[in-house]
Amino acid sequence: MRISQLMSKQVVSITPEESAALAARLLARHDLGLLPVCAQDGALVGVVTDRDIVVRCLAAGAEPSRVPVADIMSPAPHTAQPEEPAEDALRRMARLQVRRLPVVEQGQVVGMVSLGDLARSRRYEMESAKALGEISANVRRHRR
Repeated sequence: MRISQLMSKQVVSITPEESAALAARLLARHDLGLLPVCAQDGALVGVVTDRDIVVRCLAAGAEPSRVPVADIMSPAPHTAQPEEPAEDALRRMARLQVRRLPVVEQGQVVGMVSLGDLARSRRYEMESAKALGEISANVRRHRR
């Protein structure tokens, strides 16, 4: 099975110049865990998560409405390709300890794939559960 068969094609993104406050509102409004950060030409330049906003903005004492996303995003994110085998993306997500990957084709974000998307496919249910378990265990170890 290919990523294109499992990915979400409706992508909400943000530009690097927009504020961390707007990123937080978009994450909350759309119930997302990650926003692709795209340049004006649509090229993926980074990703921002709710954790990025908390750790790199709020915990640093900055005002989210005055902090551009470019200052808190993670640059050069890992991605998936639409025609990539789902098994490859799943293994990479487990190895990288990430739950979501932007799906990029010719430099443009065309979708998002998550462990949940893979788990909903009965074919990858066990592997997704294992990957999520590994990610969650690793997060708990790092927070102690």
